[in-house]
Amino acid sequence: MRPAHELTPWLDGRGGVAHTTTLRSAGFTTHGIRAALSDGAVRWARRSWLAATDADPMLVRAASLGARLTCLTAARRHGLWVPEHDEVHLAVSPSSSRLSPDGCRVHWGIAPEPVALGALVDPIVNVLCHVAACVPLVDALCVWESALRKGAIPAGMLGAVPWRGNARRIAAEASSLSDSGLETRFVRLVSPLGVPVRQQVWIDGHPVDALVGERLVTQLDGFAHHRASDRRRDLRADARLTLLGYTVLRFDYAQILFHPDEVVATVSLALAQQRHLVAAR
Repeated sequence: MRPAHELTPWLDGRGGVAHTTTLRSAGFTTHGIRAALSDGAVRWARRSWLAATDADPMLVRAASLGARLTCLTAARRHGLWVPEHDEVHLAVSPSSSRLSPDGCRVHWGIAPEPVALGALVDPIVNVLCHVAACVPLVDALCVWESALRKGAIPAGMLGAVPWRGNARRIAAEASSLSDSGLETRFVRLVSPLGVPVRQQVWIDGHPVDALVGERLVTQLDGFAHHRASDRRRDLRADARLTLLGYTVLRFDYAQILFHPDEVVATVSLALAQQRHLVAAR
C-alpha cells in the first residue's frame, strides 16, 4: 500500500483530480485518503472525486458535475485547431439531468468509444463525434483535419468507426492536406465557383496553400502571422510566383473567418479576369 504523503504528488501528475476507485487501484487506502483530507492537501470535488488544492480548474469543474471535457474544450487540450468559443463543453451520460450549468455546453449524445469510470477528458474519437454534432460543418471539418495532421488519430481509423450523422460525412471528406483549418474553410468557400482547387501544390520548390485552376495561387496567413523575417520570406515567394506568371492572392485568418463573402468576391473577380488560366502566348 502507498503512504498518504504520496497521494498529492500522484494527483499532481494526473491533473490534480481522480476518482477514489482509481486511487485505490493505485494503492492508496481509505485511511490514507482520509489523512490527506484531514491535512488539507486534497478536497472533495464531488462524491468519490478528490482534487488537489492546485488542481486543473477545468478538470475540477468536470468532476464536480459528473462529466468529462469533450468537443471543442477537449479538442483544444489535445492540441487541435478549434474555432473561438467561450463555453466549456462537457459530456455526460444520456440519462443525466438535462440542466446546463452556466458557461457550459452539455453533450448527452452517445459517442462510439466506451470511457472508463475515472476519465475526465474524452478520447479523441468521442471528441470528434461531439464536434461533428455541435458546430457548423466547415468548423467541424477543420477540427477533424487538425486531428489527422497532428497524428491524434490515424486516417485509417476514421473509416473503421461506425460514424453517424454529420460525423459520417466528415469522415468521408476529411484529409490531411490542409496546413491549417483556414485552408479547409477556404476550399469550402470557393469550391462552389466551379473551378478546381488543389491544396499544397509545389511550385518553384515550395508548397502553396491552394492553387485555383492553373495560375491563381492563394496563400493564407494564420493566427500567429508573422515575424518580420517570415513576412519578408513570404514577399519574396509572392514576387517569384508573380514573375513566373501566377497571380497571387493572400488572405489572413480574419478575412477567412469573419469576412468570407469578401474572400469569395475577390476570387470570383479574379476568375472573371481569367487569372486562373494559362495566358496565351
